[in-house]
Amino acid sequence: MNRKRVVITGLGAITPIGIGVENYFKSLKEGKSGVTRIVKFDTENLSTKIAAEVKDFDPNDFIDKKESKRMDRYTQFAVAASKMAIEDARLNLKSIECDRFGVCIGSGIGGLETLESQYKVMTEKGPGRVSPFFIPMMISNIAAGYISMVFNAKGPNMTIVTACASSTNAIGEAYRIIQRNEADIMITGGTEASITPMAIAGFCSMKALSQRNDEPTKASRPFDKNRDGFVMGEGAGILVLEDLEHALKRNAIIYGEIVGYGSTADAYHITAPAPEGEGAYRAMRKAVEDAGISPDEIDYINAHGTSTELNDKFETQAIKALMGKHAYEVAISSTKSMTGHLLGAAGAIEALACMMAINECIIPPTINYETMDENCDLDYVPNKARTAVVKYAMSNSFGFGGHNASIILKKYE
Repeated sequence: MNRKRVVITGLGAITPIGIGVENYFKSLKEGKSGVTRIVKFDTENLSTKIAAEVKDFDPNDFIDKKESKRMDRYTQFAVAASKMAIEDARLNLKSIECDRFGVCIGSGIGGLETLESQYKVMTEKGPGRVSPFFIPMMISNIAAGYISMVFNAKGPNMTIVTACASSTNAIGEAYRIIQRNEADIMITGGTEASITPMAIAGFCSMKALSQRNDEPTKASRPFDKNRDGFVMGEGAGILVLEDLEHALKRNAIIYGEIVGYGSTADAYHITAPAPEGEGAYRAMRKAVEDAGISPDEIDYINAHGTSTELNDKFETQAIKALMGKHAYEVAISSTKSMTGHLLGAAGAIEALACMMAINECIIPPTINYETMDENCDLDYVPNKARTAVVKYAMSNSFGFGGHNASIILKKYE
């Protein structure tokens, strides 16, 4: 069976550095950090007091007020970003064959804010006061469910939960669904809203978060020798994927093409990456093989680049193992230096960054790169965006549990 070509026709973004793709990419190009002191709750007893919160987001700008109250913040992000992407794709929903229109969304945690708030209600006021909407607000699949209802998407509908690889896996699986001719259009990407007291406390206990509380904008520093942990972020990134023939038939504007996807497991440790990035290397290799290209054709890598000791070191080793000499020539950046780490939504907003890099011929930087680490000696596009022609871009995402996912985006020709 001939594989369908899969193109990107719509983009939507809710991020800590801008709402809407245009605002988001403008901030990336300017090297703007979205990390600040946490304002949503009291951090007095927490060792980390900083995060990349989404600012100026009003769900009622996108969702009916009554309906939005029945959604966790992570679902609000997903529905809002999906509305942006559908509008951007100029889809006439009345003309779509709805059972060929699907949804595949990634989320690492789901409705944690709802879980925490309703547990407090139960302990303080009793079980009879727990909201009847508690379960449907909390469960990880409800964002995908809501999106399907809002847009009458009756095709394949699923949620991918692979920790920080969730939305890259979701985009990859949506790509496969269209390739297999099981859908014409897929709404895909990821969403997360886990800047909560419990989540911050949990990651603090793991010693995973940066404690650079007095310099929030400098806290996320991937590949820098003085990195001390990641910074939590929140938001959503959504892409409309479409069968090329379907897109051409309706004269859609095409941003680019998904051409490669690789997914592997470390089978090694619940939180630590496999030594030398062995699992990450295999995911990248599979993506390159799927795209039918050689590694030296990759012009840009949006790295997972979390600003943690082992991830940055092992991802660098994996890139070297895959690319050999070209590893020192390819442009690499971690946009988490600006957005923080959106956990299950990270790969989605990073795929958007790749798509915009391809279209605008501008590679976003890795900000806060000040001191070279001898274990991280590649070209991380330090501190300033760079003008460059990008034909192929790779986006990497790796998650707790040893989940690894890589996708390759291509300039549409």
